[in-house]
Amino acid sequence: MTIVKDVETRGMHHCETTALGVLLRHEGLDLSEPMLFGLGSGLSFIYWDGKGMPFPFLGGRVRPFDLTRNLAARLGLTLTVEETASPRKAWQNVATPIDAGRPVGLQLDCYHLDYFQSKVHFGGHVVAMYGYDEHDAYLVDTGQQGGAVRTSRDSLARARAERGPMTARNRSFTVTLPARPPSWQDQIIPAVRDCAEAFLAAPIANLGYRGIAKAAGQVPGWLLRAGEPRRDLPQAALLMEKGGTGGGLFRALYRDFLDECTRLIDDGGLRTGHRLYAEAAALWTDVAALITKAGESGDPGYLDQAGAVLHELSRIERDAMQTLRQL
Repeated sequence: MTIVKDVETRGMHHCETTALGVLLRHEGLDLSEPMLFGLGSGLSFIYWDGKGMPFPFLGGRVRPFDLTRNLAARLGLTLTVEETASPRKAWQNVATPIDAGRPVGLQLDCYHLDYFQSKVHFGGHVVAMYGYDEHDAYLVDTGQQGGAVRTSRDSLARARAERGPMTARNRSFTVTLPARPPSWQDQIIPAVRDCAEAFLAAPIANLGYRGIAKAAGQVPGWLLRAGEPRRDLPQAALLMEKGGTGGGLFRALYRDFLDECTRLIDDGGLRTGHRLYAEAAALWTDVAALITKAGESGDPGYLDQAGAVLHELSRIERDAMQTLRQL
């Protein structure tokens, strides 16, 4: 058995920030999960209903791994990324740093992981790996999935090699702090401004605040869109609140990030942004509850209510980001 020493196996709310937290704490930098998410300019929105998709996807954050890239650039980290189509090389890319005493981040499809509670294909899942033995790999996943967990090496290989939307070719990565790390506090305002600019200036109507308005118009038709409404709608709502796909989890993270920022920086714009995202987080929870009720009851009135709340959320988040862009 090979186990990296001094790894804190703390499972947080979101997969990518959980993995980044493990890697950065091992390097000596301990930031809260909301701060990791905010410094990585992680908040976004997409309404995606592609050809052949069984059900629409609501994404509440930037694309998988963009958060990691953003955070590395913001903090001056050395981000070393490996990708390969070779199973042998893929294992070597994770075993080598672990043998040298460093945890590794992995992007994979969670469907194949032995411990995963919900068997849904999602190729943008991220975990930290900190050890292995002859049969199993030792991982850190979200608190919801168990924090410190293990999966068979065979299942890990399948998860890493899966192809499809948002997957990567056996992607693994490590981070290294610079000899003189920059002050992360100085990066707060630039990170907030960049996130706000991207949210407001999204190039297509499926993204940003316009994407939320698009969802507002589409969600009322979800009973007809769903193959199995009693399954599909509650699952979509659960992912929004617990997985963060639609907005609930990520809006709560961004709310808490802005709250932490107001304790470090005395700025009225930050306080306004925090107030508006506190309101938005609560309303996203209301949307998820209404979608669940619609699936369970078959009553389209709940989806009409959800659409109305989403229209309000589009306005609130636009106003919040317009304020934050001017910091």
